[in-house]
Amino acid sequence: MGLFALIKEDFQTVKQCDPALRSRFELLFNYPGLWALFFHRFAHLLFGKGFRLMGRFISGLSRLLTGVDIHPGAQIGRRVFIDHATGVVIGETAIVGNDVLIYQQVTLGGVSLSHGKRHPTIEDGAVIGAGAKVLGNITIGREAKVGANSVVVNDVDAECTAVGVPAHMTKRIDGKVPLSHNIMPDINKELFEYLIKRIAVLEHTIQSGDMETMKKEDHELEEIYKAFLRSMEA
Repeated sequence: MGLFALIKEDFQTVKQCDPALRSRFELLFNYPGLWALFFHRFAHLLFGKGFRLMGRFISGLSRLLTGVDIHPGAQIGRRVFIDHATGVVIGETAIVGNDVLIYQQVTLGGVSLSHGKRHPTIEDGAVIGAGAKVLGNITIGREAKVGANSVVVNDVDAECTAVGVPAHMTKRIDGKVPLSHNIMPDINKELFEYLIKRIAVLEHTIQSGDMETMKKEDHELEEIYKAFLRSMEA
């Protein structure tokens, strides 16, 4: 696909992905992510053809105007939508696939000073929540989701969810709904609730000596614990 066809598709993607858009005029002032992609398309083309200084200049101008820092060497696919966008950073060797949704304050960064691939690969259809930090030469699989403010330093499998600091991977729970990134498991909350319930059962048993009730409730808690472990198998 040619450069101008890509840019035209970027504009169409905003119309499809953001129900808040009411007019074409709003595209000029309310979508820094769109304009960051606009500048990046030119910067990446020039950078790839050996005009690296010019590519870096356009990238720096884009950062000044949009608040989005995309290295001209980064590879960004089709129909990518960077929503709100302020503070997004995408490193030189990052690869972003098609139909990816990225929110504000996301960093696709590196953890190494070595040359070569040192930034993440985001596969088609992934969603990266606001404030998430995806670091290193790792892969976020197809249709995967990264929860807001998570710090991801390991691969995330396709159609799975990563949440937490550092992020833990769980099986995806919400099917194919593209914008339901708010529906994510709270791993720490689930584990703490399990522990509190188990302690309460033990305290009750010690005070009452009711072993039958303890066995029944302990069996129920064991099923909850097994379900928790199954959610972490991905």
